[in-house]
Amino acid sequence: MKKYILFLFLLGISFIGFGQNSNDTKPVFKFEKELINYGKIIQNSNGNRVFEFTNTGKSPLIIKEIITSCDCAIPKKPSAPIMPGEKGKITVSYDTSKPGGFSKQITIFSNAKKSRKIIRIRGFVTKK
Repeated sequence: MKKYILFLFLLGISFIGFGQNSNDTKPVFKFEKELINYGKIIQNSNGNRVFEFTNTGKSPLIIKEIITSCDCAIPKKPSAPIMPGEKGKITVSYDTSKPGGFSKQITIFSNAKKSRKIIRIRGFVTKK
């Protein structure tokens, strides 16, 4: 009976130990800039900007989804996983057809250590 209880105890401990996922092996975003300031730009000008980042973690980085705070900013995510030590890009296209100031948030969902990452764009669109 004691051997049976000891066996179950050791079995339970092994499941707990192997079931935990260490954050040390997860991918990590390291952005060159987390905010891109367009400054003053002319109406209907090029609204494309690029966020560059490096995976400084120990496993491949997979971006699952990117959402924005409005439909006026359209992000494009990398389709392939970003391997450890490699660089990746997220392109954001802002609609510059409407004049005025803007400040938008882009939320990235991934398998990184911090699964939700927020980057931002801002600027001012002036009339022609």
